[in-house]
Amino acid sequence: MNLFARFPLILVGFVWGVRAAGEVKVSVAHRDPSEATADSQFDELVVPLKGDAAEKGRFSIIEGSVDPNSGGIEVLNDGKLPAGEDEPRANFFFGPGTDGGRVLLDLGETTVLRQLNSYSWHAGARAPQVYRVFASTGVGASFNPKPKRPLNPAEVGWTFLAAIDTHSSSEALGGQYGVHIFDPQGTLGSFRYLLFDVEKTENDDPFGETFFSEIDVVDGSGGQPIITEPRRLLREKVITVEGRHQIILDTTEAPDLTEWAKRELAPLVREWYPRIVAFLPGDGFQAPAKVSIHFKEMDGVAATGGAKVECAAKWFRENLQGEARGAVIHELVHVVQHYGSRTVNNPHPTENPGWLVEGIADYVRWYRYEATPAGAQISADALENVRYDDSYRPSANFLNWVSLKYSPKIVPALNSAMREGRYSPQIWVNLTGKSVDALGAEWKQALASNLGLPDVKSKAQTK
Repeated sequence: MNLFARFPLILVGFVWGVRAAGEVKVSVAHRDPSEATADSQFDELVVPLKGDAAEKGRFSIIEGSVDPNSGGIEVLNDGKLPAGEDEPRANFFFGPGTDGGRVLLDLGETTVLRQLNSYSWHAGARAPQVYRVFASTGVGASFNPKPKRPLNPAEVGWTFLAAIDTHSSSEALGGQYGVHIFDPQGTLGSFRYLLFDVEKTENDDPFGETFFSEIDVVDGSGGQPIITEPRRLLREKVITVEGRHQIILDTTEAPDLTEWAKRELAPLVREWYPRIVAFLPGDGFQAPAKVSIHFKEMDGVAATGGAKVECAAKWFRENLQGEARGAVIHELVHVVQHYGSRTVNNPHPTENPGWLVEGIADYVRWYRYEATPAGAQISADALENVRYDDSYRPSANFLNWVSLKYSPKIVPALNSAMREGRYSPQIWVNLTGKSVDALGAEWKQALASNLGLPDVKSKAQTK
């Protein structure tokens, strides 16, 4: 079935451009996240096409940083669509923390433009589309083929066609969007080049960069509708014990992990996500109410961005009887840390030490979740070279020692400061009376004593 059809178009306004034809009309079709599926389609006016003029052209980046997790600029005219709401490799999008960028489409020759259509699909902030589109024949002494911001393309040989912002088309942020740009009185004009000036979708989320699935240019020859086969979604919705949080376990791309996720992971996250939230509070802080844990084919173990956890299916298959559950706890701590928000209310946030980011996550994992912290113990062989700022397990061990000997509040206090962008080494002095370097040296001596080893001499404690 086609991804976008049989859904009402929403008129979002008229946009006047400097061109010979009449008015440019922009309509937006939208499906809420709960209704968005690969076998659903939008109105026939915005059916995605293959074999259209854009597919014969060439997209390139004029300005902006492409997210390395995206499928690259080539997916914009490959005649394919994603089969799900979260398929980075099937979409093009700019890197996190940027304000979009500018994309050029060279059609190869002057072409009569009857329609411009763009498509996106995501569950959240990456679904809306915000951009301006310009067109040019490429002829004229003033023509600049690669105008960069803040230069207005209309001043260097480009014709403004339309400004798109789909936020007003629906109360729901995520879902599927189909944007349809056309002139009801005729064509959009004859042009060779199109310039898309893309902006981020919101300011609060650094990942608010649109997941563009396809951009179509309809000329006189038209094209054929893209056929996208529906895919069975394997998702388990878990409501946490206190009823305030929802966690989605998505094994669509790793169906062999579905039974394990239901049997082992669902009760784990139901109980432990609110425990982590309670352990790492903050003034006015509300932990993400909706979290997704997505199992997919990827390198490494896991990665977390915002409220989304991505787990490497291969690694989890190999560790179901070992560290799989603990690894999920570690990633849920990253969700609750929520350090990406430190710039929201703090114009001058301090940098968070990387070793402490991972150290806190492993501390919660090994010293509050695991039945035994054996995985974070320091062996006699490793003692000579170990440092408190080695990150992960060594740093977790260090944090546990400081918590037990000096202050049980140290980890929540550090996390709160880091979330608000006000981390300072002074926090250690305020809570323990000693610098972090002095604590590190004392911790190492305590390790040696517990192992029955001689004192550790004069090893540098900081990197």
